[in-house]
Amino acid sequence: MLKISEIFTSIQGESSYSGLLCTFVRLSGCNLRCSYCDTAYSWQNGMELSEEYVLEKIKSSGISLIEITGGEPLLQESIVPLIKRLLDSGFNVLVETNGSLSIKYIDDRAIIILDIKTPGSNMDKKMFFSNLEIIKERHEVKFVITDRFDYDWSKKIIEDYNLFKRCNVLFSPAYGIMKPAELAKWMIEDKSPARLNIQLHKYVNCK
Repeated sequence: MLKISEIFTSIQGESSYSGLLCTFVRLSGCNLRCSYCDTAYSWQNGMELSEEYVLEKIKSSGISLIEITGGEPLLQESIVPLIKRLLDSGFNVLVETNGSLSIKYIDDRAIIILDIKTPGSNMDKKMFFSNLEIIKERHEVKFVITDRFDYDWSKKIIEDYNLFKRCNVLFSPAYGIMKPAELAKWMIEDKSPARLNIQLHKYVNCK
């Protein structure tokens, strides 16, 4: 059984898959309390659903791109076999995780979007940085930026783990806190290889 907050199809608003149709499976429960969290409703409650039900619900959407998200999906160990079944069925699976738990049990075929929490989130001390040692080239590491300190802190993490040469890196302005244009200016000044990651779904709002 899985505790699910919601299953829905919308526009993928983040990552290098931004703009594509995507079916989202949002799991309930989270072990972090980020200052800028926009899905606090997923921290509690949720529906107890069987793996079979969730799989059939996903298949009925007719969309090949799936995102497993939360909350924090890796808190529920039963998500691991579902991810495998989705991949075996031919789906392209994104797994967005908050960076506090090990990713080593996730099927190698999945695309991991690893959200490394910056100091502005108040959760940076909770990060499981060993994940950055096993990240793969096709995976994506996201930093949500609230201010210049977050930006410089993120650059140090990227340098320490040589991330620009090892995976895709995303800089996301914290919605309503960091102006995208200001973050873009810093990236231009640095000639940064990172991708500016605007939350497209906040503007489209077609959930």
